[in-house]
Amino acid sequence: MNITKTALALQEAEGVSPEELELINTWSKKPLTAQEVYVFSVRLCDNEVDRDHERFPAETLEALAPLFLGKSGIFDHNWSARSQAARIFAAQVVQEPERVTQAGDPYCWLKARAYMVRTESNRDLILEIEAGIKKEVSVGCSMGRSVCSICGKERCGHVKGRLYDGQRCHQVLYEPQD
Repeated sequence: MNITKTALALQEAEGVSPEELELINTWSKKPLTAQEVYVFSVRLCDNEVDRDHERFPAETLEALAPLFLGKSGIFDHNWSARSQAARIFAAQVVQEPERVTQAGDPYCWLKARAYMVRTESNRDLILEIEAGIKKEVSVGCSMGRSVCSICGKERCGHVKGRLYDGQRCHQVLYEPQD
């Protein structure tokens, strides 16, 4: 096996394609190799009604995807540079049309690809991600519009979480700003 084939085999074993490595290197200060990075997928958000009685429709998820590029993953909502653990380098909406949401839409979700540099200090974190221990994320974003699922208005008297003629009221979020 020649050097090129060996490098490609290592990249595939590490879960980093040449195309992904190219994207990662647009965010890094120096070119990184496949052996230096750990790459993983993250489910950021979906179009299902959440515990706050809000949901992102598919069009909002599509608009959110590019806004997450280059964003850092942090721990416990701590906005310190010390809490930064990974960086998002790609995002896309994944469709699961066989599944239907509470709102009756085909289910979809925003999938991000993130990377971190392999170091001795994050070895345990990588093991926990691989084992499925560290798997939940919380996203923060600013939305331009929030519309009532019952009447379609931005401001009304309907209360999120209450039932109206058998339908639970929730807010539909549009126009992501940040």
